[in-house]
Amino acid sequence: MPVFNQSRSYIIRIIVLITFLIFIAQLFNLQVLSGKYQQLAQDNAVARKVVYPPRGIITDRKGRAILNNILMYDLMVTPSEVRNVDTSFLCRMLEIDTTEFRERMIGAILRNGRYRPSSFEELLSPEKYARFEENMWRFGSGFYLQQRPVRLYPYNAAAHILGYVGEVDSTIIARSGNFYRSGDYVGRSGMESYYERVLMGQRGVEFWIKDNRNRLVGKYEGGEFDTAAIAGRGLKTYLDIELQQLAEKLMSNKVGGLVAIEPKTGGILAMVSGPSFDPNELTGSDKRKNYSRLVLDVAGPLLNRAINGRYPPGSTFKPVGALVALDEGVISPSFGLGCGGAYYGCARPVKCTHKNPGHAANLRLSIANSCNSYYTHIYRLTVDNRKYKNVKDGYAKWQEYMNIFGLGVRLGIDLPSENGGNIPDTSVYNKVYRNSWNSCTNLTLGIGQDMMLTTPLQLANAMCLIANKGYYYVPHFVKSIESENKSDTILNKFREKHEVLTHISDSAYQAVIWGMNDVVTKGTARGAALPGINVCAKTGTAENYRVLDGKRTKLKDNSLFVCFAPMEDPKIAIAVIVENAGYGSTWAGPIAAIMMEKYLNDTLREETKKKIEYVASTDLMPGWLVREQYKADSTRAWYWFKLTKDSSYIKKYIRRGGSAPQQPKRNPPVPVRTAFHNKAEAIDPRTTIYINRKRLV
Repeated sequence: MPVFNQSRSYIIRIIVLITFLIFIAQLFNLQVLSGKYQQLAQDNAVARKVVYPPRGIITDRKGRAILNNILMYDLMVTPSEVRNVDTSFLCRMLEIDTTEFRERMIGAILRNGRYRPSSFEELLSPEKYARFEENMWRFGSGFYLQQRPVRLYPYNAAAHILGYVGEVDSTIIARSGNFYRSGDYVGRSGMESYYERVLMGQRGVEFWIKDNRNRLVGKYEGGEFDTAAIAGRGLKTYLDIELQQLAEKLMSNKVGGLVAIEPKTGGILAMVSGPSFDPNELTGSDKRKNYSRLVLDVAGPLLNRAINGRYPPGSTFKPVGALVALDEGVISPSFGLGCGGAYYGCARPVKCTHKNPGHAANLRLSIANSCNSYYTHIYRLTVDNRKYKNVKDGYAKWQEYMNIFGLGVRLGIDLPSENGGNIPDTSVYNKVYRNSWNSCTNLTLGIGQDMMLTTPLQLANAMCLIANKGYYYVPHFVKSIESENKSDTILNKFREKHEVLTHISDSAYQAVIWGMNDVVTKGTARGAALPGINVCAKTGTAENYRVLDGKRTKLKDNSLFVCFAPMEDPKIAIAVIVENAGYGSTWAGPIAAIMMEKYLNDTLREETKKKIEYVASTDLMPGWLVREQYKADSTRAWYWFKLTKDSSYIKKYIRRGGSAPQQPKRNPPVPVRTAFHNKAEAIDPRTTIYINRKRLV
């Protein structure tokens, strides 16, 4: 054989050998080293199911569960595994059409990709769950049922306090450093959000064997590789659920806020924002529809006015102003002022409701008679105090006192999104008045008006500080955590005693406290008196303005009331604000008195029970809400008509003669982002809205 042919033969043999070795190496890799195909085979035979733990239970001060759990099911989908599905049958079971089916599939892919599971329909109704339980084998491995503990509110109360949970979106997942995964639920508001890490528990995993019809037939390896879910820990609160239910009943058909606090601990006994809603509306299969309805209601039922509503405190501020003046040394408890019906110390008079001689002869009488002249004057004495260089320094010191009382700052309650109110600093007045102002410029701060804005929570806390003669605890709901240990530091700040004004003399506090007692016994709040209990209180009536149709409009005054009792050993402090309700003694006062009687006596007199029904049945919802609701609905409908050319959006708003509704000059609304949508999805403007339980549109 020629040398050339021998060389070529060797080369061919070497190539064949190398090819053979490559095949052997790859077979060894696939069968021994690599687990890819083993994993694929296992995935076809074994289903991995996440087990979501029940969230922690929340109880009231008497151990009653006010937030519990029930089990429901989500229908989950993994888009990449959906093959040969009877779409029409699935749509009939879900009561949707094929267009919505495609939209949901696209939405699932956009949210989590093709290879990750997403919820196709959350929290199936019992009827739908029963149908799917029988027919899951029809839909292959692409669809499966996921067990989900769902929140239950057995008392239908405390919606703004307890909050609600919703599925995490991409923003929450990213913000948590991928701690949360698609399909997890997270606290979105209230205590559910603030105490998320305590309540959430820990996920578990189960591995199940599937048969050739994708039915689960048993645990894989007897559950050897399963990890158990760990339930969230419970919270014990200071709330009294019966008192909370009573407060919500009293505030029904009203706009405003109510806060009741235990002064010696800072524990919140009740908190109400009106209008409210049933917390069970934001759980279960109808939560998205209910959320859409609530978020479109211009009355703002989702807004917690107890911590976010900002109101001029009016005359309820006067006991605070008195203590500041006493501590600054510009007055004493015996200081008096002659008032003939108005304060004339500045260019603009400040009217007073009393003209009789001696009604402000001393501090105690000035509180009982709520003399505007007296408190306008002592405000000026405080900021014009000679120990400060000028009025701006004096005002800065006065503002510091306000912050000490918890006004103009966030108190740090265990709820998210607390508002700090407003106590303007010197820079605000410098800007507004071009650096030229004095104590006459903002003298109505002395009677709780001008630019001063407070929340019901801040007013209740200020009453705690007076009741305790100089100290307070940050208002909070949670008393203890189940199985609490040293690593649980979340409650530490609520157990710290703030002795901010304990240096003020006992005689000064006594003058203010007795004056507040006189308000009930012989002053403006005699209707709030309770048999056998010394009540300290202060009424307030504050001017109320709102921009309507582009104009600043004066509405009916807000009704305010603050109090604590018993005077000798305060056990409850309350602040009540009812918008557009007139005098403080007319509506806010009676509501607070009923609350005190219930909590202190644990019972109610027959005449009080009748008063409850009268207060609860009285509708004080502002009349302008109906018009504002119509404007909001019609504007949104017109926006969607222009976007979609679908005349059904505006049909009910068309005037006789065929003309379209007049459009406001402001920009049309954009689609609303809801807490349950991972993307901004528009709420259908044809959603029915209710105000005062009456169908508007």
